[in-house]
Amino acid sequence: MLVDCDVHNLVSSPFDLLPHLPAYFAEQVKRHGLMLPGSSHDSPTVFLRADARPPGGREPGTDAKFTAANHLDRYGIDIGILTGSSVVQVSAHPNADYGNAIASAYNDWTQAAWLDRDPRYRGSIIVNHNDPEGAAAEIRRKAADRRFVQVVMASASPVPLGQRKFHPIYAAAAEHGLPVALHFGAEGCGINGPASVAGHPSRYLEWHNIIPTHYQSQLNSMICEGVFEKFPAFKLALIEGGLGWVPHLLWRMDKNFKGLRSEAPWLRKLPSEYFFEHVRVTTQPIEEPENNEHLAMVLEALHAERTVMFASDYPHWDFDAPDGTLTWLPKELRARIMGGTAAELYRLN
Repeated sequence: MLVDCDVHNLVSSPFDLLPHLPAYFAEQVKRHGLMLPGSSHDSPTVFLRADARPPGGREPGTDAKFTAANHLDRYGIDIGILTGSSVVQVSAHPNADYGNAIASAYNDWTQAAWLDRDPRYRGSIIVNHNDPEGAAAEIRRKAADRRFVQVVMASASPVPLGQRKFHPIYAAAAEHGLPVALHFGAEGCGINGPASVAGHPSRYLEWHNIIPTHYQSQLNSMICEGVFEKFPAFKLALIEGGLGWVPHLLWRMDKNFKGLRSEAPWLRKLPSEYFFEHVRVTTQPIEEPENNEHLAMVLEALHAERTVMFASDYPHWDFDAPDGTLTWLPKELRARIMGGTAAELYRLN
């Protein structure tokens, strides 16, 4: 099985969401657009691939039929996990009610415009994590449709995501057997802090280089705050954050925990054990050292056969094609990464 864990489905116009919005917010969108906070760091390259543009001039990633032909058919992908993209910044909007409404409308639109168009698509329930109770209600609203296989929320937040205010989200997800996935795109936006812990980077290159630091912060928080101990069935996926940083963080956490475990008496295992049991990471944008053996050592430290999943990031500029990803790995390990682990996490047939 070949599973792509990061296929972006974008609205071609804010008007796509109007049929799914309450009247008051629909009027706002008609007049002003989506009004979601945007990143201050824009790629100097073409962000969306020109060869992924559907007929008629629409933006790449906006046409379910064309994406199926241009991506799923082209590479023989059995399942494409839709991760949104257009509205991940809902959690950075200061108006929680508006953020919730846009997330709900987006989920309804995904259902009608994508999941109903091709049986190979699986959806993600987008939530506004800055209203945890509202996010939990949205999970419960959409979870009955088993074509939704995970919850997606932004990897950026005003405070670390392990704190107990966010626990209603994880409780709802675990209740329905849905992993929660973090996806970048709201760093430095709206009510969130700067895109770097040192402040505001000057350019896109700097911003793109330090994206994994947000994933480090959130994973560190969720393990140390005991999220996986409190919710034993809960699973976490870290999408589009790379993976080379993971061994460093786990080694550091394990070392420090041995001397400071009194600060987290609720943890009954080493931090790394929680990671290997509960957390999955994706390949794109995988680090690419000159010597493949160095990356192989990282994958070994990660127990990649159980923690790493393939992602293409279609249709973004740094897209990774399935037929060019980790082709040098042993066949059995590559099969796990390209589909086996994802099939288990998302309970795919």
